[in-house]
Amino acid sequence: MNPSLTSLIAGMALGFSAGIVPGPLTTLVLTTTLARGFGAGLRVAVAPLITDTVVIIVSVLFLRAMPTWALQVIAGVGGLYVIYLGIEAMRTARHATLAAAPATPAHADLNRGIMVNLLSPHPWVFWIGVGGPLLISYGAQGAGLAALFLLGFYLLLIGSKVAIAAAAAGGRRLLDDAWYRRLLLASSVLLIIMGVLLFRQALPIGG
Repeated sequence: MNPSLTSLIAGMALGFSAGIVPGPLTTLVLTTTLARGFGAGLRVAVAPLITDTVVIIVSVLFLRAMPTWALQVIAGVGGLYVIYLGIEAMRTARHATLAAAPATPAHADLNRGIMVNLLSPHPWVFWIGVGGPLLISYGAQGAGLAALFLLGFYLLLIGSKVAIAAAAAGGRRLLDDAWYRRLLLASSVLLIIMGVLLFRQALPIGG
């Protein structure tokens, strides 16, 4: 197979898998879309385009040298932050209405997405264990192959999360206030569960 096509397909396959897998960012996309509509969910969904620049650079530079404790610290802080977001969303859900969704500056949604993605261990683990080695391998064969790999990856990563936000926004239009609050509460609980799982990942094995 043509090397260019191979690198593009590899990026697309990994991007799609990373985009649809349940995780803190995907959950935040759903929660934000239910609370404030498609535009807000879209801003959260594009956060990896900003944060992953840092993640990729650090992962490639320290691919085989980053100590385990660093990932544990990232996971711990990220878990606590996601728990905080879940509690905040739960408070909002009690009196939320579709007619008066909480007004929030546009940059606030993007900032939340950036924080969750940057503090989550998932992108770090992916780029250190999978994406980084592939990117280095394709880069050794030519900058164009590395660029195609990144293009395919982010096209499907962001595209799948935008599709999730669109689906949630479509369902939002069919809700009444009671069901809206139930879904917000359920997604808030899911955020808290995700945060607890992230925090547990930070604990050294064996306590």
